[in-house]
Amino acid sequence: MGRWDEALAVQQEVLAARERVLGPDHPDTLTSRNNLAAGYESMGQLGMASALYERTYADSLRLLGPDHPGTLTTRNNLAGSYRETGRSGEAVSLYEEVLTDLQRVLGSDHPDTLTTRNNLAGAYLETGRTSEAVSLYEQVLTDLQRVLGPDHPATLTASSNLAAAYEASGRSSDAVHLYEQALGDRIRVLGSDHPDTLTTRNNLAGAYLETGRTSEAVSLYEQVLTDLQRVLGSDHPDTLTTRNNLAGAYLETGRTSEAVSLYEQVLTDLQRVLGPDHPATLTASSNLAAAYEASGRISDAVHLYEQALAGRERLLGPDHPATLGVLANLARLTG
Repeated sequence: MGRWDEALAVQQEVLAARERVLGPDHPDTLTSRNNLAAGYESMGQLGMASALYERTYADSLRLLGPDHPGTLTTRNNLAGSYRETGRSGEAVSLYEEVLTDLQRVLGSDHPDTLTTRNNLAGAYLETGRTSEAVSLYEQVLTDLQRVLGPDHPATLTASSNLAAAYEASGRSSDAVHLYEQALGDRIRVLGSDHPDTLTTRNNLAGAYLETGRTSEAVSLYEQVLTDLQRVLGSDHPDTLTTRNNLAGAYLETGRTSEAVSLYEQVLTDLQRVLGPDHPATLTASSNLAAAYEASGRISDAVHLYEQALAGRERLLGPDHPATLGVLANLARLTG
């Protein structure tokens, strides 16, 4: 529902209660710690998330052993937090280790194993190993169709992930075809208003934009935004993401003043809803700077790039690709 502040508060209360009633080493307490780490991650508190995942993993090793499903799940989650904080090489190594252990302990066709293979493919994609990502996503999709069936939510997600990998590898027409197929399946299985269906429509709009079908992209983004506001509300993170994407489509189609206005609204709302240091907020700040640059407001763009750079260095570190991207844009404007 996007009510992350409330969710985080409840997770903190549950963890405190379990530590008091069950003790710090009870398996349910470890589960609550893992859940709280996920809550921190959702709120953009990435350092706190990684630290708590690392503590929970160490405790799971000590109490449950390296091959316990709970331990393996926490290692998978820890790898995910490394991805979020730009520690992509560590994430890939950890995913590969977890995958080897999951195949040995649970088997190649276990849903947890397939989930980790999907996550590893995503890490490959983020580290530029695009062909490996595409190959692994294709294998995962085939196995999920066989094990869980073509209509299982995990299978539908894997189909969308493969479409994204096709898009990243320059296979834009394949991406559009697979997104359209995934959208049809999600409408049939989950319904038109399911959040996953709306996400796929958003992704399809992005693929249309990549293939030059700009008017279709803008129209689809506008439709999805209307539906997201109705279904999830104006402040839901998915709604804010789509508003950000629509602003980008406006910018790409020369509707610069509309793009600037929408980016400004999105940034204000993200700062209020998720906080100034959330990755989505920092991305929106950089996007607004680019829109200012496109509209000739160079001093405003420089100022905003400087703010975005400071935020990314603080949250992600100076060597994260997103940080370096902002630095390159700032250097281009300032000479």
